[in-house]
Amino acid sequence: MDKWDMNQRDGAGMTPLIWAARYGHEQVVRLLLGNEHIQLDQQDVSSGRTALSWAAGNGHEGVVRLFLGPRYVDSRRTGRRWGKAARAVGVLIGVRYANPDIPDTANGRTPLSWAAGNGHEGIVALLLGRKDVNPHSSSKSLRTPLSWAAANGHEGIVKLLLVRGDGNSDTPNAYHCNIALSLAAENGHEAIMRLLGRLSTP
Repeated sequence: MDKWDMNQRDGAGMTPLIWAARYGHEQVVRLLLGNEHIQLDQQDVSSGRTALSWAAGNGHEGVVRLFLGPRYVDSRRTGRRWGKAARAVGVLIGVRYANPDIPDTANGRTPLSWAAGNGHEGIVALLLGRKDVNPHSSSKSLRTPLSWAAANGHEGIVKLLLVRGDGNSDTPNAYHCNIALSLAAENGHEAIMRLLGRLSTP
C-alpha cells in the first residue's frame, strides 16, 4: 500500500477509492481507508464527484456508512478487526477529511441530492442525521434534494426532507417547494403533490 500513490487518478480521471465506492466494494473501501494518506474528498475529473457522492447516488449504504465514520458502521456487518481499524482512523474519517456535503463540479449536486433523486431512502436518512449536511442545498439548475425526490416519486424521501429541522429552516422555502410541486405534477405523483401543497404559496 505504500509503494504507489493511492490518490493518483487513472486515465478516466478516477482514483481507486472512487472506483471502489462507485460500485459498492465495501471490503476494498475498508482496505483503502486503512491507508493514512488516502484523500476521502478527492473528486473525479469528469464530473467532480467524490467517492461518497458516487456511493450515495448508487445506493451503496454500507460504503456510505464507512465514509461517515465509525459510529455509523453497523457492527453486525463488520468484523472485529475492522472495528479496531475504524476506531484507529476515526479522526481521519469522521472529522478531518470526510465532508458529506461537497457538491460536484459538473452539476453542483451533493451526495444527499444524488441519494434523494435516486430513491435511496436509507442513505438519505443517514445524511440527514449529520449536522454538516444542508438539506436544502441547490444545484446549478436550482434543484434541491426535495425537488429531485419529488420529481422521481420518492414519497418516503420527500417526507424525510420535510421533517428535517434546522433552526430557522425547518422546511424548504416557498420558491423551492413550488419547483418540487411543479415537478411532481409534471410526473403525476399525486401523493407528493398533497404533501407539498400544504407548504407552497397560495
